[in-house]
Amino acid sequence: MSTTSTTQTLHNNASIERPRSGTWDGGNEPFKASYGKLMMWFFLLSDAFTFAAFLTTYGLMRHRHLAYTGDHAKFEFSTAYWPIPDKVFNSFPGLHGMDLPLAFVALMTMILIFSSVTMVLAVEAGHRMDKADVQKWLLWTLLFGATFVSCQAWEWSHFIHGTDAGTKMLDGTIFHGANLQMNQYGPVLFADLFFFITGFHGTHVFSGLVLLTWAFIATTNGTFEKRGHYEMVEKIGLYWHFVDLVWVFVFTFFYLV
Repeated sequence: MSTTSTTQTLHNNASIERPRSGTWDGGNEPFKASYGKLMMWFFLLSDAFTFAAFLTTYGLMRHRHLAYTGDHAKFEFSTAYWPIPDKVFNSFPGLHGMDLPLAFVALMTMILIFSSVTMVLAVEAGHRMDKADVQKWLLWTLLFGATFVSCQAWEWSHFIHGTDAGTKMLDGTIFHGANLQMNQYGPVLFADLFFFITGFHGTHVFSGLVLLTWAFIATTNGTFEKRGHYEMVEKIGLYWHFVDLVWVFVFTFFYLV
């Protein structure tokens, strides 16, 4: 057989698509995941390390500061010990003066959980190539996500402005709220870490809203119908679920520990 014939035969054999085995054998997609989804998983893994570092730092700072050991009912804010979350996050919009420990934060968490459910439904509708359902569930996810960001904005505003009574600082002055240099509720690091970590998570939620808005517009314009699949919606869904999962850890560290 001539060299030309041999080369042509090898080329023809290489052109034959081998059946998918579901495992990585050098030619198939690993675990039937596309390149785009693999890259999204790699990004989420790196982002998980970042959040883990931030929350570990919070845990270390929390451990280094004294905890309040007195009667819970007699707790008062002081820079001498770490504040009790129940006493810091106990307000609710429209119910000024009422003591509702973690009620608003619990509502925020439920809103984010609902957004995960609607995101799952959007992805499922994409698998069925149901454009109308994808639009509907993406819109619901957008509404829940935007509501969560709005709630977080209110919580930041309340945290910054502080309580009516304020706290007497070491120099004898009465200070209300918190910033990066002073904190009514306790050690300055508590406020610094709160702003940094919840702000970092809020930035992720806002980025997810931008992606969801783009996906909703692309769905409306029929972009995914022309491609023949809604994989981009699924990739955005992976990101959104990650953001929701991270909130569970942020909620645990800041509001329960």
